[in-house]
Amino acid sequence: MDEQYKQHGAFSWCELMTTDVDAAKAFYTKLFGWNTEEMPMPGMTYTVVKAGGKEVGGIMAIPKEAGGMPPMWHAYVTVDDVDATARTAEQLGGKILMPPTDIPDVGRFSVLQDPQGAMINIIKYKEM
Repeated sequence: MDEQYKQHGAFSWCELMTTDVDAAKAFYTKLFGWNTEEMPMPGMTYTVVKAGGKEVGGIMAIPKEAGGMPPMWHAYVTVDDVDATARTAEQLGGKILMPPTDIPDVGRFSVLQDPQGAMINIIKYKEM
């Protein structure tokens, strides 16, 4: 496992949530020379993005629970403890937009909003 997946505070993943996964894959693979790989997951297919053979991000359809959110890129920051970090964000004036949730075979994550309104995802990856 690469260091950014273990290092507390390191940006470790970027993810596009979009209304048209196929169009996004066509655009970004041509724009950046990325390769993609489909990863079936419960209830959806996740597209892993690779640059130079290294997994760097993903593309997925916007989930229904996102309530009409426009397509956008999301950054993930690795943390040692998702639940504790989410609580600390609230204590510092932020909001928990998605409570700490397990992603099967990946880890645990949460979506936070800082006091100025910017969103960021936090994650602790399962040891592989």
